[in-house]
Amino acid sequence: MTAQFIAECRAIVGADQVLEIGVDMAPFLTDQRGRYTGQALAVLRPATVEQVAALVRACAQWRVPIVPQGGNTGLVLGSVPDTSGAAVVLSLARLNRIRQVDAVNRTMTVDAGCILQQVQDAAAEQGCLFPLSLAAEGTCTIGGNLATNAGGTAVLRYGNTRELCLGLEVVTAQGEIWSGLRGLRKDNTGYDLRDLFIGAEGTLGIITGAVLKLYPQPKAAITALAALPSPTHALKLLNLMQDQCGSSLTGFELMSRYSLELVAQQFPQLPRPFAASHAQYVLLEISSSESEEHAIGLLERSIAAALDATVIDDAVVATSLAQSTGLWQLREHIPLAQARAGKNIKHDISLPVSSIADFITATGPLLDAAFPGCQLVCFGHLGDGNLHYNVAPPAGVSNDDFLLKQDAVNRVVYDSVQAFGGSISAEHGIGALKRGELAHYKTAVELNMMRAIKAALDPLAIMNPGKIL
Repeated sequence: MTAQFIAECRAIVGADQVLEIGVDMAPFLTDQRGRYTGQALAVLRPATVEQVAALVRACAQWRVPIVPQGGNTGLVLGSVPDTSGAAVVLSLARLNRIRQVDAVNRTMTVDAGCILQQVQDAAAEQGCLFPLSLAAEGTCTIGGNLATNAGGTAVLRYGNTRELCLGLEVVTAQGEIWSGLRGLRKDNTGYDLRDLFIGAEGTLGIITGAVLKLYPQPKAAITALAALPSPTHALKLLNLMQDQCGSSLTGFELMSRYSLELVAQQFPQLPRPFAASHAQYVLLEISSSESEEHAIGLLERSIAAALDATVIDDAVVATSLAQSTGLWQLREHIPLAQARAGKNIKHDISLPVSSIADFITATGPLLDAAFPGCQLVCFGHLGDGNLHYNVAPPAGVSNDDFLLKQDAVNRVVYDSVQAFGGSISAEHGIGALKRGELAHYKTAVELNMMRAIKAALDPLAIMNPGKIL
């Protein structure tokens, strides 16, 4: 059976695009953090939507599980196979065309394998903005962004990837091509099939193309870093900035003292804007469709109001692109600093914005009581309620020993998240890593509806098995 199936795949995409040798398959089998390596029957690399459909039909005929994969930058083991070796990895990397840019309709139609940065650049060439921005934008793909409903630093103004997509092209689990590539902002013609596949992590079908929203390029974007005494003050600053700046506020990132101390330790070449240390920091960005002068004036007035109201202790405003880049690098280097410092237990959570300060205040002591001396790396997109709440081992405890406590750490964090009305996954997805947690925190009604959708769209259960459900 295996030989016949592989021969059929070779006939569809060409022998050189069916990888079976271990060294060739290796980059597709290990997760982004390098902690897990699966096995695969083969890695398939189609170049067209028709080839994707033909491969899925072959997999359905032979009952071969499929793991769709984009840039393989996910953090929850959603894009790598299990260790059985029964599945194929279907890489979308060769589907990488910008199909059309419609500057009047402010849309762009792209292949799912397009790198996010490629899409950003193509939009900029037409004088437009595609606002999705992630740390992995140089390697992640649009298909992966859609499959996980990725967030990023501009959600406060533009929304998650779901809000940035108007239409999809999908290869179903039966190998049929659904072309929903319509650049319509209003289309009330029945069930929203698009939204079923966005965020489904490849468990219902394979996204092969998308119509994306474009926006006008801002005339200016001005960045500032504020120092604050507490998360409560950060929420007050958020309200003040939203009142003063409205939709011009495009970024609002919270960073704890320890997060930036870690960056300073691991990347001493990066700027240190403040002489003194502060409990919390907020990186904020104002974008203006009018002029740089307008953006600077708006930001300076808002910062002055925050200082007068003793909402913040201090602030620095970037006066050049280089300074702005330096401030953003502080935020972007937090995950890199964590990786250099050692392993940690990551949590991508969301909460009602109004509950974030109370969650941080309540959860830290709970963790310290259960795991004395543990270090909390708390940062994230405060404006949309998304925290990256990561727990590092206490001094003197090895990384591997601490990782053995991952389930117990997760229970403390996730129970607290649930108590505050939050979600255990804000923008990373569920994958295989959080599958057990989802079953713990979702209601039976929710899980049964999800299973019914899965069974209806993927009755053979070949689409990314072991993920989400």
